[in-house]
Amino acid sequence: MSDFVNIAERLRQSARLYPTQRAVVFPMGRDHAGRVTYSHLTFEQLDRESDRLARGLLDYGVKPGMRLVLMVKPSLEFIALTFALFKTGAVVVLIDPGMGRSNIFKCLETVEPEGFIAIPIVQAIRVLSRRRFPKARLNVTVNGRRWLWGGRTYAELLGGEWSAIEPAHTKATDPAAIIFTSGSTGPPKGVLYEHGMFDAQVDLLRDFYGIQPGEVDLPGFPLFALFNSAMGVTTVIPDMDPTRPAQVDPRKVLEAIENQGVTQAFGSPAIWNRVGRYCEERGIKIRSLKRVLSAGAPVPVPVIERMRRAFAEPDADIHTPYGATESLPIASICGKDVLEQTAPLWRVGKGTCVGKLFPRVRVKIIAITEGPIANLSDVAELPTGQIGEVLVQAPSTTREYFRLHDATRNAKVGDVSESSTTGFWHRMGDVGYLDEQGRLWFCGRKAHIVDTANEGLFTIPCEAIFNQHPRVFRSALVGVGPKPQRPVIVVEPEAGQFPETPSAQETFRAELEALGRANSLTASIDTVLFHRSLPVDIRHNVKIFREKLGPWAEEQLGLRRS
Repeated sequence: MSDFVNIAERLRQSARLYPTQRAVVFPMGRDHAGRVTYSHLTFEQLDRESDRLARGLLDYGVKPGMRLVLMVKPSLEFIALTFALFKTGAVVVLIDPGMGRSNIFKCLETVEPEGFIAIPIVQAIRVLSRRRFPKARLNVTVNGRRWLWGGRTYAELLGGEWSAIEPAHTKATDPAAIIFTSGSTGPPKGVLYEHGMFDAQVDLLRDFYGIQPGEVDLPGFPLFALFNSAMGVTTVIPDMDPTRPAQVDPRKVLEAIENQGVTQAFGSPAIWNRVGRYCEERGIKIRSLKRVLSAGAPVPVPVIERMRRAFAEPDADIHTPYGATESLPIASICGKDVLEQTAPLWRVGKGTCVGKLFPRVRVKIIAITEGPIANLSDVAELPTGQIGEVLVQAPSTTREYFRLHDATRNAKVGDVSESSTTGFWHRMGDVGYLDEQGRLWFCGRKAHIVDTANEGLFTIPCEAIFNQHPRVFRSALVGVGPKPQRPVIVVEPEAGQFPETPSAQETFRAELEALGRANSLTASIDTVLFHRSLPVDIRHNVKIFREKLGPWAEEQLGLRRS
């Protein structure tokens, strides 16, 4: 039996089975009548284009194991290049351009790339910063003009006539990509993905959601286009800035769904908040959609309610897969089950239910522990219903951070027992619990626990109490001062509901304090602050950036100088 696993083989299979089906559809602009014009590649065309690119990269000097940064906007070229790099056996380095210049440079310096496949502005910055990247000798300019920096262009890589190329004979454990975390709870870390992990992700997602070849997906996160190509699913690239999902134009999202008959869409809760509100305000029903996937942070119940009302298909639903860059997917729950079963418990502070585990995924809840854990036998597993740290073991769970030994040691727990499937567990950095039905409940990040004089307060259960107020859009629990900390709830009101005068603030504050006192979880929270727009993470625009919010709260309370 061959141990050959290369995720690019999935594209080759789609090309054999569905050669004339559209693989990728890209909006090119508008015609004289204002209609969107589209360009596309079929599966056969995409496979052949990636073959030509792979051959061009190999002729240029790319070898298996080389680390090449791919910084190209979502496009036909982005997907073709990614599969071409997989075919060469090179390691694709993907960095979110929205994480900020300083973080980007730190990430790139850690990786020590041997080349950049990027748009002209990135190549220009590389040239100006060439001392930072002394190994970057294989550079390709994409979607624009090559100026004075040399290297190859996308067109030059394509070369002449097509001839099939055999993908590199990589193993399941060979590196395929380095994908950086969003950095919402610390510096971004490079997560090392192996070919076998990508392969497992495709199977888990396809089988759990019943995704069928021939479906049409609108992915708000570029990497999901790769999963689509591996499943025989058409990708429609949305007309949006993927680094700013909270600013997405809902009209363009709905237009693409209507134009292309989109059956599935994936995106941050921030996207569906805007789309759902737009549909609600105008009485719009979305006809073709049967499945929406939303991840990156817990999806608020009002967003689920609005999206379910927007579906025309009676069986359509919004699903909220739970996971992280280091391990995806882990669990999932559909909107129907949230509204009928778990939302009432969320409202009284039981946390957010993220659903049943995917097949072949295992979760353990252990006592909250500081510092590394060498072996699973060193910690206590908690009983059903008790909040603790979330550990996960799955075929799609990554085993290390790239060149970050301490981070890997802190995040991985060894397990040499006979029941272990991978030999290790990953510490999610989340706290939660398993219920009697085997469902996983999320109660927040471990790093965000507010340690008061009497107890530790978990963010998600406490915030849910205050989020019940009809004028509250969202809230954030933070601790101020040294431990034991003072708990503070920071409220972002709904649009147009910010209390502008001191008397209006006092009235609003009194209502929120009454909500807090009425629940034992939040009875100790007696400080309420108002914020016009809570800081959120770069990638999903929905995870509240409490690391920034805590110092802001201290300034508001006069505990530190601004």
